Amino acid sequence: MIEPDVQPTTASVALHYDQLDLAYRRIWGTHIHHGYWQTGRETAAAATDALSDLVAERLMIRPGDALCDIGCGYGATAARFAAGHSVTVTGFTLSAAQQRVAGERPAPGVAIVVRDWLDNALPDACFDGAYAIESSEHFADKAAFFNEASRVLRPGGRLVICAWLEGDRVRPWQVRHLLKPICSEGRLPSLASRADYQSLAARSGLAFESFEDLTRNVRKTWRLCLQRLLTSLTTDPDVRSLALGGAKGSRSFMLSLPRLIVAMRTGAMGYGLFVWSKPLAPSGIPRLAV
Repeated sequence: MIEPDVQPTTASVALHYDQLDLAYRRIWGTHIHHGYWQTGRETAAAATDALSDLVAERLMIRPGDALCDIGCGYGATAARFAAGHSVTVTGFTLSAAQQRVAGERPAPGVAIVVRDWLDNALPDACFDGAYAIESSEHFADKAAFFNEASRVLRPGGRLVICAWLEGDRVRPWQVRHLLKPICSEGRLPSLASRADYQSLAARSGLAFESFEDLTRNVRKTWRLCLQRLLTSLTTDPDVRSLALGGAKGSRSFMLSLPRLIVAMRTGAMGYGLFVWSKPLAPSGIPRLAV
């Protein structure tokens, strides 16, 4: 795993999203995750919806399911699932600003709470499915992240994760000039590899189902974000104030977009979609009726 020189705290992650709330929404929207382009001609809005829909497909959602969104942002994906699949979704965020925005447009079947996932106070086996779209990166204790996901899933439930990943063959200059700064600027305690994720999930008792490398499908996100940021710096005084003034620690993330573009283009950073399931019995063999 790649780790920054100074570890961010849970409080600093919350502050990051609270301080950049306005910039995230005005530059990218309420889906604060990558877009997924299949043809390259989709709009950004269609691409972000497409990534949510891909997660729904991999979750194998059924009407009536109870789902958990770990790191739900503004609840846009949760609202899309509830409306389109007749499910209920409980979303967890560290950001009071994100919960406030979600509360301004309440969605039937969706509950957004401000709570640390590692202290979620949930009962065992209470969800049919769980997903984390670009939030697992913010956990210093990724083993505990997986342990909690495994604990709250019902037997047969699925966990889907979309994650920024350390590249397969990262060079020292990429670590020094790209990955460590990205971790610092994005409040990421670590950037894990595909192998790290699979090992941690296995230790939590989850069964690996599949992995998809989506790097080429999502990397257009950062070019569009940079273009929109540059436009906003000249047209939006609020975004300009955040980028050029405000809190130095959070504004640095907006100004690091070129680094993210280079990291994805050079293979220093990738993007993957994982699917795991919780075995129906400890051995992975379905229980027999007696």
